[in-house]
Amino acid sequence: MEFFRIHRDIPFMRHALVLNAVSLITFILAVFFLVHKGLHLSVEFTGGTVMEVSYQQAADLEKAREAIAKLGYGEVQVQNFGSSRDVIIRVPVHKDVKPAEQSAKVMEALKADDPGVELRRTEFVGPQVGNELLTGGLKALGFVILGIVIYLSVRFEWKYAVAGIIANLHDMVIILGFFAFFQWEFSLAVLAAVLAVLGYSVNESVVIFDRIRETFRRQRKMNAHQIIDHAITSTISRTIITHASTQAMVLSMLLFGGETLHNFALALTIGICFGIYSSVFVAAAIAMWLGVKREDLVKSRKEHDPDDPNAGAVV
Repeated sequence: MEFFRIHRDIPFMRHALVLNAVSLITFILAVFFLVHKGLHLSVEFTGGTVMEVSYQQAADLEKAREAIAKLGYGEVQVQNFGSSRDVIIRVPVHKDVKPAEQSAKVMEALKADDPGVELRRTEFVGPQVGNELLTGGLKALGFVILGIVIYLSVRFEWKYAVAGIIANLHDMVIILGFFAFFQWEFSLAVLAAVLAVLGYSVNESVVIFDRIRETFRRQRKMNAHQIIDHAITSTISRTIITHASTQAMVLSMLLFGGETLHNFALALTIGICFGIYSSVFVAAAIAMWLGVKREDLVKSRKEHDPDDPNAGAVV
């Protein structure tokens, strides 16, 4: 499906060197902030007090957040679950306050605004549980990356595979770098968004690489630069349709999803934007720097059966 077709190829690769330099600088800065500032981990990873409370009417989450924020416990998660009257509160560990005292003060603050609020359940999530969640999340991330590496290695020639792997890792590190620089809270939902972006980005790279291989077979008079430009230009309509529809949904979550979905949608927004960029100016450009050419799609004469009358045929 195409909304439009561009009849003259856009010279993307003419600016590849400058844009790759920008990508490299951004990547290095992301790594720097990850190392020196680190991620601001949520209660799910660090441990803390989890409370479930019930209101007699629909809960005002913003009012509840403001009341709890005055206690000085840091960034507290307040969100609905089940119904608009049921609320779950996650309070980070505070070294000077015991969990029981912490939950009691939270209830006092909530009752000051609404005497009808009731405590349904409270429990303390220890650092050990948080470490287990963090370890499990990192394992999941590692398995996804390994799966992408295996898929690209099987699906494409090594030059394409290397370019695709670098582009996907580029997207992941930059998302984490944003969260480290701005110290946005990194939760399980954000980790899920990073995993989703990895799959989303590799799909875009695969589409462009498939079109490059197809163009190499069909256009014999073009050089590698021209073929890559033609392949990217011919997929622009598809890219706009796919990414615009996806970003519209993510933007609605970012603007109207409230505090619960904000960081999740924020990670997806960054990932989608850099996913488009990396597929064109990182993956395709790296494939070009690695010297991708028509011969990469053709088996060498030695690999053919000498008795085969078609041995040595060129695709």
